[in-house]
Amino acid sequence: MTGAQTVAGGGAVAGNSPVNPLAGEVGIWLGGRRYRAKLTLGTLAELEEDLGERSMIALVERFESGRFGSRDVMAVLAAGLRGGGWQGCASDLPHADLRGGPIEAAQLAAQLLARAFQVPAP
Repeated sequence: MTGAQTVAGGGAVAGNSPVNPLAGEVGIWLGGRRYRAKLTLGTLAELEEDLGERSMIALVERFESGRFGSRDVMAVLAAGLRGGGWQGCASDLPHADLRGGPIEAAQLAAQLLARAFQVPAP
């Protein structure tokens, strides 16, 4: 499967439609298409299990302390993409063409986590 085939499916953002950071959304470019990603309560629960963390706080602390690896980054991105409607899974990401490469991937994972726990302004 090529990267473009791997990432085809739901969740693609139409045209230049912006993502909404206030709703916890992040735009992720895969295979030449921009996808809307966000961490939902369900995808956060999946992340806890997938990464072996006991709580959401432990998951965030893992990233804040720099104790994360590429597998962790891919798990966060896949969870966020699924929260935005993407039909893929973490095992699809190593084959996908992610704009910006590993550095961008780590930054996007950090943004997803930060926005998931962002307290809305009054």
